[in-house]
Amino acid sequence: MLAKANRLTRGADYRRVSRRGLRSAGPHLVTHIVFTDEGRPARFGFIVTRAVGGAVCRNAVRRRLKAICAEALPDVREGADIVIRALPSSAGASFAELRSQVRRGLKRRGAFDVVSADVHPEPAP
Repeated sequence: MLAKANRLTRGADYRRVSRRGLRSAGPHLVTHIVFTDEGRPARFGFIVTRAVGGAVCRNAVRRRLKAICAEALPDVREGADIVIRALPSSAGASFAELRSQVRRGLKRRGAFDVVSADVHPEPAP
């Protein structure tokens, strides 16, 4: 799981990242990233609305995304704020599909630290 230091908790932070961040969209997820000059670990936030499904389904998708981001955290640049919005199709997506899309979105927008990303390649699905 993600430690408190690695989570976005304030609504203002979610709005800032969602509105001003670099955007990368896929079939199941939309990733927004803002880079700061702060020397702190990357922070993640998740938006999983009722359109995804009932409470059980939404929480399952959120838990999967948290696990995927915790796995990718060592490779993400310091100071990055990342919001991942789940689309309704994410309810039927496998863990491997979600992992692939999260890593693809982070890679497309330059969120991976160049040195760390070479040491920890993307796992095979």
